[in-house]
Formats: sequence, C-alpha cells, structure tokens
Amino acid sequence: MVGRKHALPSLSTLQIFFMTFGFFGTQLAFSMQTGTMGRIFQTIGANPNKLGFFFILPPLAGLIAQPVIGYLSDRTWCPRLGRRLPYLVGGALVAIIVMMLLPNAGSFGFGFASTTALAFAATTVLFMDLACNVTQQPFKMLIPDMANEKQSQTLWSMQNIWGSLGALTAFVFPFLLTRMGIANTAPAGTIPPSVRLSFYLAAIILALSVIFTVLSVDEYTDEEMAVYHGQDERSLLENHSDHHKRAHFPSSKRASFFDVLKHAPKVFWLLGLADFFVWIAIPYMWTYSTGALAERIWQTTDATSAAFQEAGNWFGIVQAVYSITSVLAGFFFVKLGKKTRRPVYTTALLLGAVGFLLIATGSSKWVSVFAFALFGIAWIAIITVPFTILTNALDGQNNGLLLGCYNCFICIPQIFASLVSFYLFPLLGSSMANMFYVNALCFVLGAAMIWLVPDEN
Repeated sequence: MVGRKHALPSLSTLQIFFMTFGFFGTQLAFSMQTGTMGRIFQTIGANPNKLGFFFILPPLAGLIAQPVIGYLSDRTWCPRLGRRLPYLVGGALVAIIVMMLLPNAGSFGFGFASTTALAFAATTVLFMDLACNVTQQPFKMLIPDMANEKQSQTLWSMQNIWGSLGALTAFVFPFLLTRMGIANTAPAGTIPPSVRLSFYLAAIILALSVIFTVLSVDEYTDEEMAVYHGQDERSLLENHSDHHKRAHFPSSKRASFFDVLKHAPKVFWLLGLADFFVWIAIPYMWTYSTGALAERIWQTTDATSAAFQEAGNWFGIVQAVYSITSVLAGFFFVKLGKKTRRPVYTTALLLGAVGFLLIATGSSKWVSVFAFALFGIAWIAIITVPFTILTNALDGQNNGLLLGCYNCFICIPQIFASLVSFYLFPLLGSSMANMFYVNALCFVLGAAMIWLVPDEN
C-alpha cells in the first residue's frame, strides 16, 4: 500500500492550486446555507423547539448523494470533463438555482409561521444541501485519485484553507452589506434584503469557481490511474474501453457496492466511530449559535426583533473569525506527519470544547470572538486530519465510493442529533445557549475516540 502511494507522481504547486482553489466557491455556497439556516427558519416563524426537524433534511441528502456520486463517478469517463468533474458541473447548476429561491422563502405571501412558508424553506434547503454535496464531493475524490502519501496532507490542508476563505466570505456578506446600507430587517416572516443579496452573490461566485476548475484541472485517465496506482490495467479498463468516445457507466463485472464496503480498510470503520460525537456537536453549533448569541449578549429570544437580526449578523462575524483562524492554522496542518496528527487533533478538539463553554456562558462580543477562534482551530483539524488518515489507507480502487460512504459517518450523527434535539432542547430549559454544554462534552469524547484509529501511513 505504501508503495502504491509513492507510485503517484508529485504534483506541482500550480497543480495543487488548480485542484484546490475551486473549493472556495463550493464552500462559500455551503456556508451560506449552514450560516443562515437557523436565522432564516426563525425569521419566517419556525418554533425553536422544532428546529431539529428542519436540520434532519440536509444530512439525509448527504447520506444518499455522496455515496451515489462516488459510486457513479468511479465508473464514469467523459472525454472533455473526466471522471469527477461532470458531477461538479451538474451539482453547481442545481445549487445556483436553489440559492436564488431559498432566501425568498418568506417573500411569496405565504405568511409568518405558515406551513407553506416553512415547507417551501425546508424543500429548498434539502435541494441546496443535496446540490452542495454533489459539488463538494468531486474535489474530495480528486485527492486520493491524484495525491501521493507525501502530498495528501498538503492537498487536504490547502483545499480546506480555500474552503475556509470561501466560508469567511459567506459569513461576512450580510454584515458588510448591512454596513453598505442594505436593509437588515424586513416585515415579519420576510428574509432581510442583506441576506437575500448575499445568496445571489454567492451563486455568482460558485459559478465562476466551477468554470475555473473545469478549465484548469486535468484528471488522470484510466491508463494513468492503472500505472500510478499499481493496479491491473485490464480490470480498470474493462468498463472504460470506449472512454475516449463517450461517458461510460459500469458493467456487472465491477465490484458491487456491498463488496466494496465489505473489503473497506479497518481505518474506514474506526474513523466513522471517531467522528460520531464530533458531528453531533457541529450541527448544533450551526443551528443554535444565532439564538445563543442573541440570548446571552443581546438578551432577546424574539426572532422578529432588530436585536435578533443583529445577532444573526454577528454570528456571521464570529464565523468569519473561526474561518480566519482555520486558514492560519491550516498552514501549520500542512506540515503534520503521522506521529503528530492524532495528538494535534486531540488538542484542537479540546480547545474547541473550551470555546463551546465560552459561548454557553459568555455575555460579551469579545468573549464570543475568542470562543469561535478556538472553534476555528478545532474545525481545521476536523476537516483535515481524518480525511488524510483515510486517504493514506485507500488503495486507488473505488476511491469515490469509499469517500462517499465515509460521508455517511458525518451525516448519520447529524440526523441522530436532530432527532435527539426534540427531547434535549426542552430538557435544557429551551435555551439555545445551554445546547453548547452538550457540544463541549461531544468534542471531549471525540478527542478521545481518535486514538482508536491507527495512522500507519
């Protein structure tokens, strides 16, 4: 396996840039959703006790989309676009359309807290998350396809540095537009213009980033994959004998979905276990941060008030803080080796747990800035270290399917978290700030669980 990884050629700095820069646009789009969902649903009248229902839908989309995209793209070749990029283009087109619709959930006369408005918002969020999953997955699959062991950590870190910069842009859009004079309040049940315009700008940037990636990235052909990954060329080519003429999908001779999972490396399953608690905390952070900040700093729980909308903008600012922190920490993560990955990951999650405790108890903006900076260190560890460990355990066959299935280990705990929230949120006094005590505990458990995972490559 180690020999297989070193058989892959080293990528130039320019190639690494081409392979990772486009993640800026896809993560910007995804962050527009995650950073504003709680605010949007509460603005159009969702009951805070039932917010968990709306946050079940996005991970359900990812649970289905990413394994399917991985399975199909492993067996696809398009002469002009390659193996992974056709799915990037298709997902981006859907995402752009939905980004024009989602922020208008309260603008079609459905009424405040109406079932129709909430159903429309829930449906558009579902399709947006589905599309974002499809656009993100090709970038992730390119790394095990093309990166050798020495460069995999660099590729994951650089991809997530660009992704953090995209998230930073998404998070500050509403705040900056408000400062430029765009209204940050609207009639009850209507999303403020500052948020709507932010979605439109994000859609444009996503389109440009996809165009850039398609024009600059050249994937390895099946012949090159066979040579670089040290595999039996005939087994790779039997499903792609006509791949220079048209897109081609699998024959029955290829390993089935369940055969691939049956022979997945042990690291794959152990990482899924290690991710469980971490990905309970993350959706709670997305869901309850605006309300927690409004509750602790602005002393309000009224989603129609100007103070609550100001807290929503401030959540964008502190998310920008954690994105900047992630970018800076990402340059350190580029240099991590197998001896340091797990200790650094553990330390990062413990710092994130401290940040969550500060969000639960802090009553000033400066405390929230420090808290989210600590979370930023944890965030770059979460989206870099496990993927590096997994990438180094793959053998070049069915990379897309295994990475897509690995995403299930991220989605399933999010679904679990949403279901549990119906009981947990009232139990904690219906306080969004109190949910961050749960987040802190989950990060501590996640920091311990990574030690169950070997990192041998």
